[in-house]
Amino acid sequence: MFAERMMGVAEHYVGDQMTARHHLEQALAQDAVSDRGRDVGRFQDVVRFGSDLRISTRLYLARVLWMQGFADQAVRMAEQSLGEAEASGHAISQCYVLASAACPIAFWVGDQAAAARYTATLVDLSRQHALPFWAAFGARFEQVLVIKAGGLDSGSRRLGGQDEAVAPNFSFRALSGLTQLAEALGQAGRIAEGLALLAAGIEQFEPSCFTPEVLRLKGELSLLQGMPGAAGSAEAHFRQALDGARERGTLSWELRVATSLARLLRRQGRPADAIACLQPVYDRFTEGFGTADLIAAKRLLDELSP
Repeated sequence: MFAERMMGVAEHYVGDQMTARHHLEQALAQDAVSDRGRDVGRFQDVVRFGSDLRISTRLYLARVLWMQGFADQAVRMAEQSLGEAEASGHAISQCYVLASAACPIAFWVGDQAAAARYTATLVDLSRQHALPFWAAFGARFEQVLVIKAGGLDSGSRRLGGQDEAVAPNFSFRALSGLTQLAEALGQAGRIAEGLALLAAGIEQFEPSCFTPEVLRLKGELSLLQGMPGAAGSAEAHFRQALDGARERGTLSWELRVATSLARLLRRQGRPADAIACLQPVYDRFTEGFGTADLIAAKRLLDELSP
């Protein structure tokens, strides 16, 4: 089970979500048919691996499901994993789920209330149990929320996340918080800081499951910066990101990129091209129509339609 889980996690971060899902589901299937005592087995997992294997497998499966375009299933699985972690009373397992699934997925689906609630729980738990590794994740998500709320001058202007991004041991897991922080900085007008974060992410972690989103954000921030040739550069980034998202089977990233590209095409007076880019991607979704990305895509398609 541990081997299947590790293969799934590795494939997830490298970017092959279909293979990742296969390994993670195999791990859960093996756990389901195991005849070991449930409580004893979980205790042994925590001692040997630092967390409950079933919980950690589910949290990664939740991430994979979101990237594949199954937002509703991802949210339910993240909530289920967190509930099991809370029932276990094991603080590290709870922090693991909050930092790696509950918080990121809440941000990804656009549920700011859930993101704030999960972030506050992560910050409190990590401080209460003196877990600095997980406290760093909480601080990153907390920073995103503060910037989104308009708190541009709170704390130091020098971002801890940016300092971490250039460190040699910068965690692969932290890329999720990095992209959200870069986006929040761009929306707040701190474009240079956002681009610096993305540059560090591209340099150290390309290719990865986050590459399409990093490229998309680089294009969006370039447009906000308004330098000469920004539109052409942004379109090149969007098309590269679109190809990458399709290759990796990350439909949710593909929708975000297609929406960004469609907006750019509309500004260039090419509404038919914008519809041709976005409509086929939107039509492949079967759930998650209440999430922020799908709502934005539908609104744009309605504006583009004759």
